[in-house]
Amino acid sequence: MHEFKRDLLFLLNDVARLLRVDADKRARTHDMTRAQWGILLWLERQPGITQKELAEYLDVEPITVARLIDRLEARGMVERRPDPRDRRIWRLHLRPAAHDVLHEIHDQRTAMAQLVTQGIDADALDVMVETLLHMKTTLAQDAHARRTGDSPEAEARIGEAASAETKEAV
Repeated sequence: MHEFKRDLLFLLNDVARLLRVDADKRARTHDMTRAQWGILLWLERQPGITQKELAEYLDVEPITVARLIDRLEARGMVERRPDPRDRRIWRLHLRPAAHDVLHEIHDQRTAMAQLVTQGIDADALDVMVETLLHMKTTLAQDAHARRTGDSPEAEARIGEAASAETKEAV
């Protein structure tokens, strides 16, 4: 019989859920949401991204991103700037008010990382990160192939890009 506590998919889901719950609580103490924190982090990494691109990265509908950006814009943290080549496109940028919040977000992320990796030695942590990157790459390749019917070579390039992006974030 399969042992429930050792079921990888349930375990990954439970860890992700607990991290989301913890991040939600931390964000609420700053009168924000985890989704707003996520957007600020994306804009820090990719200034000038469009709402459509951001929605694709976050795997949400563009209207959801638009509403979140509206709230962040009202708080003076984000601004929309017209694309210099296409007036229909708006580019998203952080405003100075976001930088103090981002400092706090980074502090909270560091605290969360220290909490969840407490008692795990550095070598085991490196193996875990590499394993998770491999899993992410495999899933990204599979999702892309299902959407587009691309070749295995194209899938490999997509997966490599996903891994490189994640390594930069870690």
